[in-house]
Amino acid sequence: MRTVLLATGIVVFLAGGAAFAADDQPLPPQNAKKLSEIIAKVEQRKDFRYVKEVDWDSDGYTVTYYTTDKAKVEITYDPVTGEPK
Repeated sequence: MRTVLLATGIVVFLAGGAAFAADDQPLPPQNAKKLSEIIAKVEQRKDFRYVKEVDWDSDGYTVTYYTTDKAKVEITYDPVTGEPK
Protein backbone atom coordinates (compact mmCIF):
# COMPACT_ATOMS: atom_id res chain seq x y z
CA MET A 1 0.00 0.00 0.00
CA ARG A 2 2.84 2.35 0.88
CA THR A 3 4.47 1.75 -2.52
CA VAL A 4 1.22 2.55 -4.33
CA LEU A 5 0.83 5.82 -2.42
CA LEU A 6 4.43 6.80 -3.09
CA ALA A 7 4.09 6.02 -6.81
CA THR A 8 0.82 7.97 -7.00
CA GLY A 9 2.43 10.94 -5.29
CA ILE A 10 5.34 10.92 -7.74
CA VAL A 11 2.99 10.79 -10.72
CA VAL A 12 0.92 13.70 -9.38
CA PHE A 13 4.07 15.71 -8.68
CA LEU A 14 5.50 15.12 -12.15
CA ALA A 15 2.22 15.88 -13.91
CA GLY A 16 1.81 19.07 -11.91
CA GLY A 17 5.38 20.13 -12.65
CA ALA A 18 4.83 19.76 -16.37
CA ALA A 19 1.70 21.90 -16.19
CA PHE A 20 3.54 24.67 -14.36
CA ALA A 21 6.42 24.59 -16.84
CA ALA A 22 4.00 25.03 -19.75
CA ASP A 23 2.72 28.27 -18.20
CA ASP A 24 6.15 29.86 -18.63
CA GLN A 25 6.02 29.53 -22.43
CA PRO A 26 4.69 32.44 -24.51
CA LEU A 27 1.36 31.79 -26.19
CA PRO A 28 0.40 32.68 -29.76
CA PRO A 29 -1.66 35.87 -29.98
CA GLN A 30 -5.47 35.63 -29.98
CA ASN A 31 -5.59 36.56 -33.68
CA ALA A 32 -2.96 34.00 -34.74
CA LYS A 33 -3.52 31.79 -37.77
CA LYS A 34 -4.23 28.14 -37.07
CA LEU A 35 -1.08 26.04 -37.12
CA SER A 36 -2.77 23.74 -39.64
CA GLU A 37 -3.04 26.69 -42.08
CA ILE A 38 0.67 27.40 -41.78
CA ILE A 39 1.59 23.74 -42.22
CA ALA A 40 -0.65 23.59 -45.31
CA LYS A 41 1.45 26.43 -46.80
CA VAL A 42 4.64 24.53 -46.03
CA GLU A 43 3.27 21.39 -47.67
CA GLN A 44 2.64 23.37 -50.88
CA ARG A 45 6.28 24.47 -51.18
CA LYS A 46 8.29 23.16 -54.12
CA ASP A 47 9.94 19.79 -53.50
CA PHE A 48 8.35 19.43 -50.03
CA ARG A 49 8.73 15.92 -48.58
CA TYR A 50 7.85 15.94 -44.85
CA VAL A 51 7.69 18.13 -41.72
CA LYS A 52 10.28 17.17 -39.13
CA GLU A 53 9.48 19.62 -36.34
CA VAL A 54 7.46 22.69 -35.40
CA ASP A 55 8.60 25.01 -32.62
CA TRP A 56 6.87 28.02 -31.13
CA ASP A 57 8.46 31.03 -29.44
CA SER A 58 7.72 34.76 -29.32
CA ASP A 59 9.19 35.17 -32.84
CA GLY A 60 6.60 32.82 -34.34
CA TYR A 61 6.35 29.26 -35.59
CA THR A 62 9.60 27.73 -36.82
CA VAL A 63 8.90 24.84 -39.16
CA THR A 64 11.67 22.41 -40.01
CA TYR A 65 11.02 20.26 -43.04
CA TYR A 66 12.89 18.21 -45.63
CA THR A 67 12.70 18.35 -49.40
CA THR A 68 12.68 15.51 -51.90
CA ASP A 69 16.45 15.91 -52.35
CA LYS A 70 16.93 15.53 -48.55
CA ALA A 71 17.71 19.22 -47.91
CA LYS A 72 16.78 20.49 -44.44
CA VAL A 73 14.78 23.75 -44.47
CA GLU A 74 13.86 25.93 -41.47
CA ILE A 75 11.41 28.79 -41.90
CA THR A 76 9.92 31.02 -39.21
CA TYR A 77 6.34 32.12 -39.87
CA ASP A 78 4.61 35.17 -38.42
CA PRO A 79 1.76 33.78 -36.30
CA VAL A 80 -0.72 36.51 -37.28
CA THR A 81 -0.09 36.85 -41.01
CA GLY A 82 1.00 33.25 -41.59
CA GLU A 83 3.76 34.56 -43.86
CA PRO A 84 7.48 33.73 -43.62
CA LYS A 85 9.56 36.26 -41.70
